[in-house]
Amino acid sequence: MQSRDGEAVLSVKNLTKRFGSKLVLDNISLTIEKGKTTVVIGPSGCGKTVLIKHLIVLLRPNSGEVYFKDRRIDNLREDELNGIRTHYGFLFQGGALFDSLSVAENIIFPIRQHYTISSWKEVEELVKAKLAMVGLDGYQNYYPANLSGGQRKRVALARAIAMNPEIILYDEPTTGLDPIRSDVINELILKLQRELKVTTIVVTHDMTSAYKIANRIIMLHNGKIAADGDADHIRNHPHPVVQQFINGQVGDDDLAVLRMSGTISQAQFLPRDFE
Repeated sequence: MQSRDGEAVLSVKNLTKRFGSKLVLDNISLTIEKGKTTVVIGPSGCGKTVLIKHLIVLLRPNSGEVYFKDRRIDNLREDELNGIRTHYGFLFQGGALFDSLSVAENIIFPIRQHYTISSWKEVEELVKAKLAMVGLDGYQNYYPANLSGGQRKRVALARAIAMNPEIILYDEPTTGLDPIRSDVINELILKLQRELKVTTIVVTHDMTSAYKIANRIIMLHNGKIAADGDADHIRNHPHPVVQQFINGQVGDDDLAVLRMSGTISQAQFLPRDFE
C-alpha cells in the first residue's frame, strides 16, 4: 500500500472482487488521503465504479477489507452502515434524480431517509443554500424533466452535499456533457473540495477533467493499479498502457484486428425493393 503523508480517511486492503468467473479487482490495496481529490481512471470495465462502490459498501468484496477512518466497514450489517453512510455523498453517473419529485424534494430525500424533520423552515433554508452552491437557487420547484443534462448533474450534486458529507464520490460526473458544461462540473468539484474541505474521489474517462481537479490519479488496468501519482507523473508514465489510455490511442493488437482485410457482404435488400 502506498503510504501518504496525510491522514487516511478511507483505505482498502487486499481487495478482491469477482462476478462469477470474471476477476474485476485483483488484490488491491490503497489509502485515500483526507481533504484531497483522488481521481480513478482506466478503460471501460476495469473496475473503477466497482472500486468506489466498495468504499461505501454498496458492494462487498470476495476477500479483503474496507476501512472508514480506523473502522472496518465491509463486514457491517446494513443497519450498522446507515450511520457510516451519512458521512458520504454520492453523485451517480446519470444523476439518479427521482423524476416524480421536484428539485427541492430530491435534495430533501436523503435527509428524510436518515432524520425526522422537525423544522421545515430550516430544511427550506438548507435546500436554498445547497442549490446556491451549485448555482441553481430558484429552481426548487422545477422537475428533472425541465432541466438540461448539466443542470440535472448539479441538482444531483446539491443532493449529494445535503447532509454535509466528509467524503464525496463522483461516478463519471462529466459523461454526456459538452466541454463547457463539463468544465462547470469540474469547477464545482474544486469549489466544494475547497470550501467544504471534503475528501473527493472521482471516477472518470475524461483526462481534461482528471488533470484539472486531481491531487492524485490512480489508473486501474486488468484489476490492478497500473499507475499512481500526480498529473505530471501520469503524463510522463513510461508504461505503454498508461500512455495509450491518457492519449486515447488504440493498442497495436486492437489496431491490427481493425485493419485486417475482409470482404464486405452485399446488402440483402436494396431501397427499391421497398418501393
